[in-house]
Amino acid sequence: MTPTAADLYALALTGDDAPRLRARRPDGTALRLALDRWLGPLTTADAAVLDRASAPVLDVGCGPGRHVLALARRGRLALGVDIAPAAVRVARMRGAAAIEGSVFDRVPGAGTWGSALLLDGNIGIGGAPQALLARLGELLRPAGEVLVELAPPGVAVTSERIRLELGALHSRPFAWAYVGADAIDAPARAAGFAVAERWRDERRWFARLVAAG
Repeated sequence: MTPTAADLYALALTGDDAPRLRARRPDGTALRLALDRWLGPLTTADAAVLDRASAPVLDVGCGPGRHVLALARRGRLALGVDIAPAAVRVARMRGAAAIEGSVFDRVPGAGTWGSALLLDGNIGIGGAPQALLARLGELLRPAGEVLVELAPPGVAVTSERIRLELGALHSRPFAWAYVGADAIDAPARAAGFAVAERWRDERRWFARLVAAG
């Protein structure tokens, strides 16, 4: 039976295979996933994003929970949500508050979150950036913001079906998306947001989205 992406993610999280976890695009391109960074300490670029976050903070696709944990250590209320059970278990073991589930399902505190995080490529969740941002608009308070990590400029809004690979194992395909730093304006605007800030840090690109006036 072909494993799910969550199955391979769990193997990489709980074993010694983090450097070998890759995403395979339909054109055959393989992208190494930065699981070692996701499991590691907060980077300077991460810290600069969290400096902009207003509590309470919802970390969408929290993975092993490094952002939630860092916010808690700063005394700011934060909660992670992730569809992968293994990621939630690891996050909780590290001391981060996290729940298992999809951001498109019931999320505690709907309409009250001050900031939502879409870091480590999580603008790609579900393969539909506009729909994802619109959902966050439902979860945030009226003046809430989205802090999102993006692909480099020049990458158009792209939706495709990818799969994870770990050694000889490969997962079932699932929907994912990519949005370049200069392409976020259209899906943001369609979801009711405006780009208030855009910046580059440690070769990574980010934007801060606010409710459109």
